[in-house]
This record gives sequence, C-alpha cells and structure tokens, in this order.
Amino acid sequence: MPRMDAREFGRLAARARELAVPGTRRILGLAGAPGAGKSTLAAQLVARLDGLAVLVPMDGFHLAGAELERLDRAGRKGAPDTFDAAGYVALLARLRTPVPGTTVYAPAFDRSLEEPVAGAVPVGPEVPLVVTEGNYLLHDRGAWAAVLPLLDEAWYLDLDARRRVPRLVERHVRFGKDRDRAERWVRDSDEANARLVARGRDRAHRIVRMD
Repeated sequence: MPRMDAREFGRLAARARELAVPGTRRILGLAGAPGAGKSTLAAQLVARLDGLAVLVPMDGFHLAGAELERLDRAGRKGAPDTFDAAGYVALLARLRTPVPGTTVYAPAFDRSLEEPVAGAVPVGPEVPLVVTEGNYLLHDRGAWAAVLPLLDEAWYLDLDARRRVPRLVERHVRFGKDRDRAERWVRDSDEANARLVARGRDRAHRIVRMD
C-alpha cells in the first residue's frame, strides 16, 4: 500500500467510526484510479472498526471472462462496460435498507482466477457500515451515475502516477502476467481507465492523498 501518515489514517478511521452508528446502515465509498490503494485502505478501515463494518468490493461485479470474450471486451477488462453496473447499483440499494433477520450476500473478485465469485461476502442486517471500493463510484455515465446518490460519503484516493503505475505493473506480474505484457496492459488499459476515473475527482466528499 502507498505510504500514509499514521495521523491521517487515524483521522480517516475516526470518521469511518463516526459513520458506523449501531442501529443504522450507512455506506462509505472509496474511489480512485487503478493502483491507488483502494482495496488495501478499505480492508484496513474495516479491520480497525472491529466488526462494525464489512467490505463489499465493486470488482465483484466484473463480468465473467467467458462473457467478456463473447462481447469482444476481454482486451478492455476493467473499463466501465466490463462490469455489471446495474447489478452493483441494485446491491447498494438493497444494502441501504437492511431487512431484520436477512443476510445479504455480495460477490467478491478472485485475482488469482481473474473471475468474480458469487455469494462470497455476507452482510448481516446488524452491521452499521458497508465500505465499498472501486474505480467507478464517482462515474456519471450510464448506470454508474446512480452509485454516488446511494453513498453517504465518497472519498477519492489520489496517488501520483509515478508511484501508482509501477505498483500496477508489479501487481499484474504477481498475478501471472509476464513483465512486457503487464507494462503494455497498464499503458493501454489501466491508464485509459485512470484518466476516466480522474474526471470524477471533484464529486468526492473528501480527497485522500496517498503519498
């Protein structure tokens, strides 16, 4: 994860705890470009809240590899139209209004398989805070435009590309791409998506500087 001042993390954790009021349900969203540190920060916030929060990743709504092939979108995996955005919106709407005695099961994403996994994240009705993270929480086109109104707060994680891009390349290598292919993928796909994600920066409630 990119470095973060301990005091800054403490402030973020304190704000998340303020949102996690037992007897209510709130949703905190973390947005940012690929490689900005969203999933790691989200996991650390949930761990700090010790049972008051659960992490529901947007990446669980990646379309399956076979469907991306059928749609001829596999080479653009990670672009807005390679997710089930409407399904993600429907889940967020359901999570906003928990039903007593009913656990909602959200999907996750397995990076080792590069596939979504259905029903992997249980969200009990008693959990006061859902933390969700992903690239397109602040995107304003198509079904994505319905995401931000469902969030109580949205934070944009800002990391300089000079640090973010090498982290992305190393992540792709770690999960199986050779270095040349990883560098091409980051240049041609991830960075195109990063430019699109950056357009939503001003819609965030808080900018979190990751370096």
